[in-house]
Amino acid sequence: MSSILSSSQFGKDFKWGVAISAAQNEGAYLTDGRGLSVWDTFSKRNGKIKDSSKPSVSVDFYHRYKDDLMLVKALGFTVFRFSISWSRILPDGMGRVNKEGIAFYHKLIDECLKLELTPVITLYHWDLPQALEKEGGWTSHQLLKWFSRFVTVCCDEFGPKVKYWIVLNEPMGFTSLGYGIGKHAPGKTGLNNFFAAVHNAVLAQAEGGRLVKKIVKHAHVGTAFSCSEVFPKTNDDADIKAANLTDILLNRLFIEPSLGRGYPHDGFALMDKLNVYTKSWKYTDRMQFNFDFIGLQNYFALTVKHNPIIPYIGISEVTAKSRKVPHTDMGWEINPQSFYRMIKRFWHYGGVKELWITEGGACFKDELKNGIVDDARRTAYFQQYLQAALKAKQEGVNLGAYLAWTLTDNFEWAEGYKTRFGLVHVDFKTQLRTVKNSGYWWRDFLSK
Repeated sequence: MSSILSSSQFGKDFKWGVAISAAQNEGAYLTDGRGLSVWDTFSKRNGKIKDSSKPSVSVDFYHRYKDDLMLVKALGFTVFRFSISWSRILPDGMGRVNKEGIAFYHKLIDECLKLELTPVITLYHWDLPQALEKEGGWTSHQLLKWFSRFVTVCCDEFGPKVKYWIVLNEPMGFTSLGYGIGKHAPGKTGLNNFFAAVHNAVLAQAEGGRLVKKIVKHAHVGTAFSCSEVFPKTNDDADIKAANLTDILLNRLFIEPSLGRGYPHDGFALMDKLNVYTKSWKYTDRMQFNFDFIGLQNYFALTVKHNPIIPYIGISEVTAKSRKVPHTDMGWEINPQSFYRMIKRFWHYGGVKELWITEGGACFKDELKNGIVDDARRTAYFQQYLQAALKAKQEGVNLGAYLAWTLTDNFEWAEGYKTRFGLVHVDFKTQLRTVKNSGYWWRDFLSK
């Protein structure tokens, strides 16, 4: 394989794009009839967001989408992935449809098409309407009914214009962080909440896929999973067992039910809580769906050790910083070879038609100096990870897309605004956009 990287090596049909999400970018949180999301409520609780910020304005994509799409075009991308705010479409989660919200996404999609950008819709990217959270949110037995209503409205409205759909973004992320440890919205904790949310998300990703296929003619439907290669700190049995359980939770918990294998177990008593659902409700068939593509989002490799102090799970992370290995400014290990191995692993499951990298990127402490953001570490990150992706593709993996995370700096969940992933720097006081050197690198890379 040539050491000189160019986009043409991936083939003429390979899709190159950037991704954003509604909750992190749109702002305009009470504009034109939008209802509150769980993140609007969660961010008002003291101590939940590191810089005490809120997503109320964010980067104001709602009003600046035309300018931001021009940046997407100028950087050479041809695909734009965005999510739909559930509470902008259905302010109460169910019931009345907000015409102004529908109109906004039609304008956004039309602008994409005008610029010859392929729109990719993510149906759920972590921003449940607060009205539904009051009724139990992702732990409620009503969740599937609520979600089906939302998906149906979106497909009826936008299906004639949009071919590519992603059902859920990182279900392990919003179930574990939002309903397990309470670090993210809505801030719930406990294994019962976590496993109820997991089961509903597994059902929702399959039912959502079925609905999109039923309603949208010629739809290409996927869903997006986070994944991390997991290593034990030592070869002790306790550490190996901790790594295996972590692997089940991070990498196997959502894809295996979708492939018809049911929930992974491997002798871990903890997983009995999920198997209770499938045995008593006979939901295994309903959890399965034959996706057109599976999205992978690999931000770090993970090393863990057994920790008997941690209740139930008994696992703790061994940080990349403590191990003195390359890492981002969020402490996430940089390991392109691990990324390569995860691509190959998911492909070797069998039953996966195509893989997309639906997000890929890195956070560093960017500084704007004299109108320039020299983020050489981010550029190096993309070069290394794209080389790894190309290697997997050349070895036979049907890899169809790479979508960079993210276009502009934005609201990074519980990290607030100090954590920057963008190819474009944003001054959050003035909303001034400045293309970073990594963005210019992408422009040059995509022109080759």
